Amino acid sequence: MPARLKFVYQQEIVPKLKEKFGYRNIMQVPRLEKVVINMGLGEAVQNPKLLDAAMKDLATITGQRPSVRRAKRSISNFRVRAGMPIGCSVTLRGDRMYEFLDRLLSFALPRIRDFRGINPNSFDGRGNYTLGVKEQVIFPEISYDKVEKIMGMDITVVTSAKTDEEAFELLKGFGAPFRKS
Repeated sequence: MPARLKFVYQQEIVPKLKEKFGYRNIMQVPRLEKVVINMGLGEAVQNPKLLDAAMKDLATITGQRPSVRRAKRSISNFRVRAGMPIGCSVTLRGDRMYEFLDRLLSFALPRIRDFRGINPNSFDGRGNYTLGVKEQVIFPEISYDKVEKIMGMDITVVTSAKTDEEAFELLKGFGAPFRKS
């Protein structure tokens, strides 16, 4: 069975966007291309076990094995050498992407304390949206008791939209809780 958000996209969002922006062809309608989840761990230089814990948490949240990110160049002030592991990331596509986005928008974001909505100004000018999450325990899959250290993550939603306005309408159609300006 396809993901719920994929069905919503095909049945509701595509016709709305076609009408609003006057697309003649269905291939012009913006769509989600991928979701990239990145955890940067500067402390992994001193404590390599943090990287293992972060990878385990990220795999639990996404259902996919994360890849290790290594430093590109040496920075002596941070005691980082080129090639040292300093983070991990996962790229989700297809049904896994829709499933993750559904869980993020329906369950995880409302669990944030004092949540008033996500920032509508976090688009990059090319139709991609980036969201920073301060703690991984907002996801229901993560047990608070088993967490070694609270770690944040960056979630980037990459769309095929040409402008931020198109991407905003696309994400709003998926139910993204944007903050009122």
